[in-house]
Amino acid sequence: MIQRINTTLLTDFYELTMANGYFEEGIKDRISYFDIFFRSVPDEGGFAIMAGLEQAVRCMQDLKFEEEDIEFLRSKGIFSEGFLDYLRNFKFECDVWAIPEGTPIFPGEPLMTVRGPALQAQFLETILLICINHESLIATKASRIVRAAAGRTVMEFGSRRAHGTSAAVQGARAAYIGGCVGTACASCERDFGIPALGTMAHSWVQMFDSEYEAFTKYAQLYPNNCTLLVDTYNVLKSGLPNAIRVFKEQKPAKMGIRIDSGDLTYLSKQARKILDDAGLEDCIIVASNSFDEYLIQDVISQGACIDSFGVGERLITAKSDPVFGGVYKLAALEAEDGTIIPKIKISENVAKITNPGFKRVYRYYDKGTGKALADLIALHDETIPESGPMTIFDPKAPWKKKTLDNYTVKELQVPIFKGGELVYELPDIKEIQQYCREQEQTLYEEVLRFENPHEYYVDLSEKLWTLKRSMLENSGK
Repeated sequence: MIQRINTTLLTDFYELTMANGYFEEGIKDRISYFDIFFRSVPDEGGFAIMAGLEQAVRCMQDLKFEEEDIEFLRSKGIFSEGFLDYLRNFKFECDVWAIPEGTPIFPGEPLMTVRGPALQAQFLETILLICINHESLIATKASRIVRAAAGRTVMEFGSRRAHGTSAAVQGARAAYIGGCVGTACASCERDFGIPALGTMAHSWVQMFDSEYEAFTKYAQLYPNNCTLLVDTYNVLKSGLPNAIRVFKEQKPAKMGIRIDSGDLTYLSKQARKILDDAGLEDCIIVASNSFDEYLIQDVISQGACIDSFGVGERLITAKSDPVFGGVYKLAALEAEDGTIIPKIKISENVAKITNPGFKRVYRYYDKGTGKALADLIALHDETIPESGPMTIFDPKAPWKKKTLDNYTVKELQVPIFKGGELVYELPDIKEIQQYCREQEQTLYEEVLRFENPHEYYVDLSEKLWTLKRSMLENSGK
């Protein structure tokens, strides 16, 4: 488990000014409901992958204001002493529901719902978005890259290109959820159990008097798994011949070569033929060099003989579309008698209009194939039928609809915290990765494709749609 650090003040300053305001106005304990959702899938893909929940849980568990935090806030000269004393004795009391990590997710649906005292629920906004936005972004990118590799393994090699130490560690974790077999980040095996992988840099080869000597020494040090970097000088003229010589002399249990530059399709084809002619059919070929899902697809379509890909900067930074865009919005308040009062945010930008109320999200699966058919967002007190014909509309195009029959229904959010106490057993990272793989297999190929994917249906229940329409029609009155 990664060492915990105090992230309490890792927040937007306005969360603190609003919290002070709630305290001073006497509404700090008013029960409020907030949703995290996102508006569009990165890279114009068909779906995203939920990730970052474990880190979010740790941050909520560790919410505590130290004396140095209190003194810093006092130095600003704008916070009341009563508010500072409240923070000194802060106790987390919220209820939280969330979609488990590894689940395919779609725009508009609540990934996480927080219910609790207004001051606390509001204050969580920044840190929860940091966790969910970053890891969901990287897990989604990893999923695309792994699917492009079509069964070939993908290793995350991006630590040195990550946007800081936390991004390297949490990004590697998210990449593993998305399907990578391991990471170059050594601390991730210690902290999360994610396999740490790697071979050598060009500097190892340059450190010795000859390439042959460098390879020999490495094979002697690591006889059980020896992968040699063959492009320091010339792949076909020196690197590959020296590697073959060393493999035959040292006879490592597992052997491989890595190519990090040049025309990877051409070089891998030539290398495969030379290795096979030398009787080294079991020697794998690893390639690395600014890969993403599209370049991987291209080299595979060109017949590249690559068994494994090392992917760095374009994965760990999600270079092609580096913002996930999740938001945290107030959805409802609770009256003293327990009545839930829905709230809506209205904008001239239709995509920014929120769905009001305390909601639940459901996924429909075909009983025969197990494939996901559609998602439904409903109000919390609705009864969702588990059988019989069900008509699902596309909210962006209400004239488009599909009728479901012979289905099963699953509620996606699960309880995480109850009254501030953790009630969810955090799964092992390997379990999350396996779950992610299984859930991706429930999606139709049309949703999985990279270019112009089929738009998966995420509908609003009739009751929720009627409520939303009424609130829109009566806004400003």
